[in-house]
Amino acid sequence: MKAIKLFLVVVLSGVFLTSCDNYREDIDPGISLNQLLGSYELWYVDINATLGYGETPWLQKAFTLSFRNGVLYANNNIAGIGETGNGFGIDVGVYDAYQMILDVDHDVDGFSTYDVYQISANRIELYNPDNDTSYFLDGYQRSNFDYDFIFYDNIHYFLQDYEAWEKIFTSNTGATNPFDAENYLRFLAGGNDETFQSSQDAIGLNPNQVFWDYTGVYGVGDVANDFYLKTLTLNYDQYGNEFFELSVIDDETISLYQPSSNTTYEFAGRGYIQYIKATDTKTGKTVLKEKKRKFKKERKDNPRDSSRVL
Repeated sequence: MKAIKLFLVVVLSGVFLTSCDNYREDIDPGISLNQLLGSYELWYVDINATLGYGETPWLQKAFTLSFRNGVLYANNNIAGIGETGNGFGIDVGVYDAYQMILDVDHDVDGFSTYDVYQISANRIELYNPDNDTSYFLDGYQRSNFDYDFIFYDNIHYFLQDYEAWEKIFTSNTGATNPFDAENYLRFLAGGNDETFQSSQDAIGLNPNQVFWDYTGVYGVGDVANDFYLKTLTLNYDQYGNEFFELSVIDDETISLYQPSSNTTYEFAGRGYIQYIKATDTKTGKTVLKEKKRKFKKERKDNPRDSSRVL
């Protein structure tokens, strides 16, 4: 995560034009599709603008994409975004672009093909005729892309970027409370609910050695007038909720302030999970890790209809 900016250079949360009545049906005749894809260093996947009820896994995983001389790069993690691969992310596959067609051979998800439509100077649509679903990408240069906005707008995915969070600090000014005994937290990817686990095991264990005492659901919320401060609620079911103000110290450390006890806890991430590829902490082998972005809005029908015969 790059240093926090005093202002937002670009606003990625604005309302984007997606009406079919305003689609441009062709690529700028002055450039090729390859040149268009390469004209921006980063393409932000505007996941909530997606039309159709299908799913393209590699697009569902990515926050940004980069098309560089036939190699496809993606930022699939929030931890390290803006720094990993000089901001481009990691190599996830290869592509070929010709006429108005983009063919992608993804390292994990395999081959898929798309009809490409240019919506505006820096916005394109990737239409997958196999599942009748369109994803929308917005182009930026690394110099004017707000990595911090993406980081804090997707903070719950950041919590899922580590195998475990180990407690490394507890302030001595707060009142004694049950959460003092919790030494590890884990936030799991996937499922309909956001799931967390906690453990009271001794400090200093590898993530694969931790025994998880409790499993529940959690929620991350916004704080009015402070974009960089979030709330974290851990639901301990019959024991009640634990409520915190969540702030990020750096890409590996979070601070949880509990107003009810006036206690501040700090947790450090252990066992970074690189999506798509990670190392199994038990076997040492490279394994695949799945984490897909969830839609924050109701899905809508896709009016697009491909004329291409596959």
